[in-house]
Amino acid sequence: MAKTDVKELLDAGVHFGHLTRKWNPNMAPYIYMERNGIHIINLYKTAAKLEESVNAIKKIVLSGRKILFVATKKQAKDIVAQKADSVNMPYITERWPGGMLTNFVTIRKAVKKMNAIDRMKADGTFETLSKKEKLQVDRQRAKLEKNLGSISDMTRLPGAIFVVDTLNEKISVQEAQKLNIPIFAMVDTNSDPNEVDFIIPSNDDASKSIEKILDIVCNAIQESLEERKKEKEIAEQKKLEEAEAATEAANTDASEKE
Repeated sequence: MAKTDVKELLDAGVHFGHLTRKWNPNMAPYIYMERNGIHIINLYKTAAKLEESVNAIKKIVLSGRKILFVATKKQAKDIVAQKADSVNMPYITERWPGGMLTNFVTIRKAVKKMNAIDRMKADGTFETLSKKEKLQVDRQRAKLEKNLGSISDMTRLPGAIFVVDTLNEKISVQEAQKLNIPIFAMVDTNSDPNEVDFIIPSNDDASKSIEKILDIVCNAIQESLEERKKEKEIAEQKKLEEAEAATEAANTDASEKE
């Protein structure tokens, strides 16, 4: 992966923090200066932390685990949904379902319920219901889709979560902490960096900033997915060659005995 271009981060407004009176003192190491009552983030530190985060994310993806993206704030949700979707990763952009991680079994049951409704529609069972029952089932399906549709393929706990704005998503952060799931996050000057494992000091309010960071992260994920695919193909080819060699050896032995 190419090194992060600090100028690109600057152009995207990644350096704009919050009002100085709203700051979290733990963010002091990542603040470059104060300008017009606003803290300015040190983008060289952002680039270094971003690189560190990306390298760790790539290892997780390469191992076959998923990264769960979390962003329910208005200016982030559409960007996160689009970017996560592009690399086939799960995401939560509506209200965080309580127990999403800590009570994952229950969440999976709700997803299975959604899939069961889909099967009902596919096999014709749905058509045997009364008009009232159909309406109730459709409403239930729509509600489940809104809250859980984006995680329907997530059959086990994620390898990590990626959060945009830890203050806004504090429940998801707390649940991940309880289960020791690594937390990657865009952390602004008003948040506590000590709550996450991999901090990306950045403006978590502006859509351009969010999009820039997500672009870099998701490009790295795509690289890992392609690398994993190649490794699988090589392993399968090796197995095939070994099987062919074993068959050939067996045939040679059989012909020699004759």
